[in-house]
Amino acid sequence: MSVKASFHNKSWQEWDDDIRLRKKEALDRYRKKLEKEIAFYEFLQYEFSLEWKELKTYANSKGIKIVGDIPIYVALDSADTWANPKLFQFDRDLRPVAVAGCPPDAFSKTGQLWGNPLYDWSYCKKTGFDWWLKRLSACFEMYDIVRIDHFRGFDEYYSIPYPAKDAVVGKWEKGPGYELFALMKEKLGKKEVIAEDLGFLTPSVVRLVKKTGYPGMKVLQFAFDPREESDYLMHNYTQNSVVYTGTHDNDTTLHWYETLKPGDRRFADRYLAIPKGAKKRDVVRAFIRGAFSSVSDMAVIPMQDILCLGGKARMNYPSTLGNNWQWRMKEGAFTSSLVKWLLDMTALYGRLSDAKKKEHN
Repeated sequence: MSVKASFHNKSWQEWDDDIRLRKKEALDRYRKKLEKEIAFYEFLQYEFSLEWKELKTYANSKGIKIVGDIPIYVALDSADTWANPKLFQFDRDLRPVAVAGCPPDAFSKTGQLWGNPLYDWSYCKKTGFDWWLKRLSACFEMYDIVRIDHFRGFDEYYSIPYPAKDAVVGKWEKGPGYELFALMKEKLGKKEVIAEDLGFLTPSVVRLVKKTGYPGMKVLQFAFDPREESDYLMHNYTQNSVVYTGTHDNDTTLHWYETLKPGDRRFADRYLAIPKGAKKRDVVRAFIRGAFSSVSDMAVIPMQDILCLGGKARMNYPSTLGNNWQWRMKEGAFTSSLVKWLLDMTALYGRLSDAKKKEHN
């Protein structure tokens, strides 16, 4: 961060070659030149670490577990890529050879070009996945449960030659598979993980998720296409799964429902027994009831859905920059009547801990 600031916040790919390529004399020179700035960033990280641990300790003391997200990929302009270039598919000049994305599908004729650098999995394997184990270990220090994003990328990942204008020219390559997770279990012990296994899944991806034993994800907003039987319909769930009404990447359930195609909405109404002319609050609560009543071991409801908020409260628009992650709950919005309703629903569908059952009774 200190070096980046000295280059007016340009990507490390645009720095002078000596420091970009991490020449020893350049690293020594910048450490000395930016000593105070480096100490400042160390202080910020130290303070954040203290405050986060205090918050986590307090939450855990109340019986609350924190779920943290780890994306499979890192940004091209990140400390990870600059400090550990051998981990990634870079050429000798530390420019990407290939980048991540998704192939063309019904939603995008040219696919998705994410632009994240891809891992050199053969090198990672030679190092005993050391960097990955350190990364995961750090996550488990910060969180109680880790949700691993784009889990299918560990089975197979989509590789797009760099530079490319779109994702049409990409191809699927083999990932590290179960070997990484076997080593993780051996070195880090038994940990709570959620496998983000959304989207198109091949049989080999399904086998990998099953072999790890990690719960996959179910999202109610993906369920209601009357043209086909969906794995996201509640009667198709298994216990070893986590159900969401919607995730941070989805619209709020209210706005999503209001913008559904007529046929999809009629199907959702029939499936969840939503009466014609139902109030907005009752519509959203029908989806929450649906999630709670499922056999999934865990149910996750975004606060925006509990508060029955519209599209303006959406958390994130994937693959966009600017206005994401800015929603904040207003003070007093989580009223005592809402707390009571949520507690009653949690108790009704057997999702209270033993201690909370005694309190509730």
